[in-house]
Amino acid sequence: MRSWRCVHCRCCPTERCASESLSSCPVAEHTLSQQILNAAVAGIAGSERPGQDAMAAAIDHAFATGEHLLVQAGTGTGKSLGYLAPSLSYVASNPRQRVVIATATLALQAQLAHTDIPAAVTAAEKVTGRRVTHAILKGRTNYACLHRVIEGAGSEQDSLLGGAEMVTELRRSRADATSVLGAEVLALREWAREELDAEGEGDRDDAPTHTAAAWAQVSVPVRECLGAQQCPFGEVCFVERSRARAREADVVVTNHALLAIDAMHGNTVLPEHDRLVIDEAHELTARVTGAASHELSAQQVERVARRCLPYIDDDLGIEFLDLGEALTEALDRAALERITDPEAEVIAVVARIRDAARRVVSQAKGDDPDAKQASAAAKEIFDVAEAMAAMKDSDVVWVSERERFGRWLVCAPLDVAFLLRDRVLAQTPTVLTSATLTLGGQFEAAANAVGLRRGERLDGEAEKPAEGEAWRGLDVGSPFDYARQGILYVADRLPAPSREGISAAALGELAELIWAAGGRTLGLFASQRNAEAAARHCRAELPHHTILCQGEAQLSELTKRFIAEPETSLFGTLSLWQGVDVPGETCRLVVIDKIPFPRPDDPLMQARQASVNQAGGNGFMSVAATHAALLLAQGSGRLIRRVTDRGVVAVLDPRLTTARYGSFLRASLPPFWSTTDREVAIGALRRLNPDADA
Repeated sequence: MRSWRCVHCRCCPTERCASESLSSCPVAEHTLSQQILNAAVAGIAGSERPGQDAMAAAIDHAFATGEHLLVQAGTGTGKSLGYLAPSLSYVASNPRQRVVIATATLALQAQLAHTDIPAAVTAAEKVTGRRVTHAILKGRTNYACLHRVIEGAGSEQDSLLGGAEMVTELRRSRADATSVLGAEVLALREWAREELDAEGEGDRDDAPTHTAAAWAQVSVPVRECLGAQQCPFGEVCFVERSRARAREADVVVTNHALLAIDAMHGNTVLPEHDRLVIDEAHELTARVTGAASHELSAQQVERVARRCLPYIDDDLGIEFLDLGEALTEALDRAALERITDPEAEVIAVVARIRDAARRVVSQAKGDDPDAKQASAAAKEIFDVAEAMAAMKDSDVVWVSERERFGRWLVCAPLDVAFLLRDRVLAQTPTVLTSATLTLGGQFEAAANAVGLRRGERLDGEAEKPAEGEAWRGLDVGSPFDYARQGILYVADRLPAPSREGISAAALGELAELIWAAGGRTLGLFASQRNAEAAARHCRAELPHHTILCQGEAQLSELTKRFIAEPETSLFGTLSLWQGVDVPGETCRLVVIDKIPFPRPDDPLMQARQASVNQAGGNGFMSVAATHAALLLAQGSGRLIRRVTDRGVVAVLDPRLTTARYGSFLRASLPPFWSTTDREVAIGALRRLNPDADA
């Protein structure tokens, strides 16, 4: 047997491919997926990217062997086409099989479905002669409910003005919020009827402009859905149509939350699939944790109790209502922390709510749709209360507080790795990809978070382990030359951050850096308080510079203005650390005020650290440092978005170089040229500032 030199030796599991010919090599240049990728790149007038080629080749191999694959594809790699080409190649070669792609957010889901996939599908058709089909699948509340739209419509449907016209007129006249809300609901109902007549999708993203409160009037929570068999609109239901399309599609695009719900409900939500791609995989565990968490407030209990009053006896109705007040009182007396005592007062009240909700569900029966939906709402209260009252070791229950809505109880899983391993990875060969999957320079932290173990990793020509989930890790790099395009400046002479807020010395350093850059700064802060303090200081010190701060307007509006006005600076918190794409002169400086460790009083993070410590590990490094490393990688990644970008990432926290964990955090960042010399950073920014000599 001859040995052929592999053209993708950097990503191939073996240094040399022992194949009869190049045609049998899973990563050869002329594979079907490479042809599709080449056609897709040409279709968008793109250019060849070695990392993209390597990614597609490795996914080809993973799909062929059934191994799991973690792929770090740096910004600029062309990650979407990198996994779409092998996905389309796979379904084109296996007509009865399906690939599911899960993204972190609905926005990314829409971008894939409406932009990236159509381009790749057109390319695949040119190469294969077959038109691959695709569908988008979201959770139930993202679609209008025809039962609520039609059966719930009142006399306002007879208005002379159309809903959209009424909304515009009321907003122009600055009418009260209630009137605007009513007009929005009317506009949404008109739109939903039009979607029904046109056999549209009824997708919220296509609806007229509206508030969350208005959408709640035309959609239905999962629990309150009557079901296709019992609903008079079951045959034309938007949700049922979307699921039918997904069952017929070759490629289905969904999101992390729905993937989590599918896992928790025995893989009954998504259509059967043979391969799975998880994009933005660095967010997966957080999204799954959110989907698997429960909340319970007094307002919820009282609202559901009032809905159920017409269908239950008076004594039970009064008891259920009173339990809402009892929960308020118990929460007010509880500490804002994790509850570990099963005999705690608030847990006793939750147990009473559970028992009352069980009796409400038994009584609130009937063929009336309103009764069924009220009973379903009570059943949800029962399920949440039962989970909280159980006080399982695998759950974390704590008291939280919001400024406007008061206190409520939260229950979250201590760990989602077992859920992902048993209900996702054990079911389907999976590719997990992101621009930030290696933390501390290694894949192990990301793999462990989803249930993959160090001993199951395959290297080189290693055979699959006898038991377990075999996986490989691949970093295809980035087309950016970070060492030439960017500088990492760590202000090691500043005092370490304190709980008292950002220091005067850090504020002074920040103002001078912004002055040197001529604005053009994205400020990423550990708290809203720090962002606001920095904005006040910089506005006072740099009166000719425009400083925008999160919270002063809609974040989307602030971001648009930041992009449109290069000399403007934007300060904000967590929302800006990820997903903001600002190439060019608009962003020459990214400032990070503090290493973004989780809050020390975060009950879930505390519990996770304690669990690792009890198992003999290092809870701080496994939880807090890993959390910080991920955000630092995401935040610093805002600087270089194109091959022509240049700039400085300035970290005003000396611990990045002085603390023992600093090397782990630095290894998670892009490989910028680094310095602790303030004058070097100032000089670089001045050279990049076109107005520096003005």
